[in-house]
Amino acid sequence: MEIVATTRCWSRPGITAGFHIPPGSSILSGTKVTGIFPARKIAPSNLYTGFGDNIKAFANNNSVKKLRRNRGTGSGATLQTKKKPSDEDNGSAGVSQDDFIRDRGSSGDTFPPKVTKSITSRSVVLRACAITSGLILALGVAIRQVSHIASLEGWPILDCSTEVSFDFEMWHLELIAGLVVLISSCRYLLLKTWADFAESSEAANQQVLSGLQPLDFMVVAFLPGVSEELLFRGALLPLFGFSLKSALAVAVIFGLLHLNGGRRYPFAMWATFVGFAYGYSAIVSSSIIVPMASHALNNLIGGILWRYTSTSEEMD
Repeated sequence: MEIVATTRCWSRPGITAGFHIPPGSSILSGTKVTGIFPARKIAPSNLYTGFGDNIKAFANNNSVKKLRRNRGTGSGATLQTKKKPSDEDNGSAGVSQDDFIRDRGSSGDTFPPKVTKSITSRSVVLRACAITSGLILALGVAIRQVSHIASLEGWPILDCSTEVSFDFEMWHLELIAGLVVLISSCRYLLLKTWADFAESSEAANQQVLSGLQPLDFMVVAFLPGVSEELLFRGALLPLFGFSLKSALAVAVIFGLLHLNGGRRYPFAMWATFVGFAYGYSAIVSSSIIVPMASHALNNLIGGILWRYTSTSEEMD
């Protein structure tokens, strides 16, 4: 006798499904039962042996599909993960070098500053030298002329044109040669022993002299030498009083005015020493020719030596 069991599927009212149970395959240990009961009250594990195997197979199939789906998702995630650094790399490619340096500097890392060479063009240097020297020369001539007129009017002012004249004697050559040897030797020793002075001097020479031709060195040596000495030793020195104290005061002003073009205090101290030497020669000789010639020759020797040493280093 076959047992017919009718159950309700999907828990929806009015919908029933019948299961065919062979004889002898009872739910309750061989007892034959016929009835209508809800599907939720039947234990699936004891319902039918073959049906349990089907459930296991269906579960295995679902597991395989889920595993494949997870693998697909994982591979996609892996691809996305692998792709992300490239996207970041592509994005970082658009970052400018300045931003990169700024970010790197803000992280707390310290890097030594790079020394950049600032070179002024030849035409700019020559034009600036001519204009500046012309203005300084005009100022010196004006002061000497005013002092001469004031002295003739009876004012208590020394006549610059008589105190420091353009007279020249043969023994002045010895004084000029001694000044050139003294100043050039001291400069060479300072360049070898005083790093700050060497750095300051190199910065100024690199900016001004790098773009010049050989004959241009004579221009930038003699124009400043003549004009500066006419103003400082030929005009200001007699006004301050024709003495060593006045020579030192004028030398300090001369040194401070050299704090430009990459020149720092070591170079200003050097210019003060050189200015005092030129002032002393003007007092001793009472001639503006001596400091003018000494200044111009020292400028020329210093420029030529710098050009020679720079060329030798580039060839090495």
